[in-house]
Amino acid sequence: MKNFESTITINKPAEVIFTFLADMNNHEQLMPKDDISEWRSTADEASFTIRNMIKLLLKIDERTPNSEIKIIPAEKPPFEMELKWTLTPVENGTEVLFVIAADLNMMMKMVASGPLQKLADDETANLLNLLN
Repeated sequence: MKNFESTITINKPAEVIFTFLADMNNHEQLMPKDDISEWRSTADEASFTIRNMIKLLLKIDERTPNSEIKIIPAEKPPFEMELKWTLTPVENGTEVLFVIAADLNMMMKMVASGPLQKLADDETANLLNLLN
């Protein structure tokens, strides 16, 4: 598995960030607008298309109150993947770590590594802008 990670610190308590991230309806606001289309969601699932790549249906697999949210594919994707948000209280708020773990073959690594890292960075930057 290859990990694509992005970390930020938000000046809010973990409970506020967890409540936002625990609802998949809110995740559309975190996505890069130019790269995502056909968004549909409920509190537990979201489906969307990543431009020039793939259509995904994701679901929240685990919610650990105020500390972690694990998201996995609800349908078989072209490669195994897991998304995880980890919240750690720090002095002035909460450190947020977002990890996209993807099992990519050599060909997919060349094609998807850049877009997946950009997605991780965009999601955390958008979360920071929304909640700070």
